Amino acid sequence: MEDLEQGLLMQPWALLQLPENPLLAKAYITKQGYALLISDLQEVWHEQVDTSVVSQRAKELNRRLTAPPAAFLCHLDDLLRPLLKGIACPGKATFSCDRVAETLILRVQSELSGLPFYWNFHCILASPSLVSQHLIRPLMGMSLALQCQARELATLLHMKDLEIQDYQENGATLSRDRLKTEPFEENSFLELFMVEKLPEACSVGDGRPFVTNLQNLYMAVTRQEVQVKQKHQGTDPQTSSSASAQETNGQLPNQPEEPVSSAPPLPVPEPMDTSGSVQRPQLSKVKRKKLRGLFD
Repeated sequence: MEDLEQGLLMQPWALLQLPENPLLAKAYITKQGYALLISDLQEVWHEQVDTSVVSQRAKELNRRLTAPPAAFLCHLDDLLRPLLKGIACPGKATFSCDRVAETLILRVQSELSGLPFYWNFHCILASPSLVSQHLIRPLMGMSLALQCQARELATLLHMKDLEIQDYQENGATLSRDRLKTEPFEENSFLELFMVEKLPEACSVGDGRPFVTNLQNLYMAVTRQEVQVKQKHQGTDPQTSSSASAQETNGQLPNQPEEPVSSAPPLPVPEPMDTSGSVQRPQLSKVKRKKLRGLFD
């Protein structure tokens, strides 16, 4: 079951479009069972089962179907994957959800081998530790990474201003006035951002911006969490690299793997000299020639 937990952690969040209302969801399905996490941005629900539960529930809901648990799990994977990717469900598959007390039931209806197939995911409220593992800690890590990225970009802009100043002091002028910019002032930029951009940037809505724009970074952060955990436990991360790639795709072992997307790399900090000041980057002759052309 630990493999299911780790596999689920490394999955991206997706928008589950249901007739009732959209939900955030992530799932991980293998031949040994499945793990599912669902949220409406108010609460988080979770279900994790092994093959014994799958077999028993399949008998209760599909008396006319006889198959090993792996076959049902494979079919569930085929149904859930397109839905989590925003693709129309294959065949006549339909999804709906009900809430009974503190349980969220995700109901599935489709066909398997020409016979009706039914499945109910019984998701209970997730524990605080699970919410922390899948949301709080990754989001905190993402915030710190984006803050670091913003600082590096601000440093790079400052270095560009110094470079342009050097050209100007040596007599270079712009050939196109529309390219002229004011020196970057970080404090002024942040104040203006808080007033003009922050309200729009913080518009969470149904979670679509988070799902659409930040999943590469989310997966990079969760992979880092897993690697740190493995290192502390004395596990060599390289021995499970192939499994990690498969877990990120959320695919059953007997299915072809899809490319694993990676998070955009954060800028590398500029080198520091012994006095603690940032060293100016050295430009190639070609780059200097192109930039001087703007001042001819």
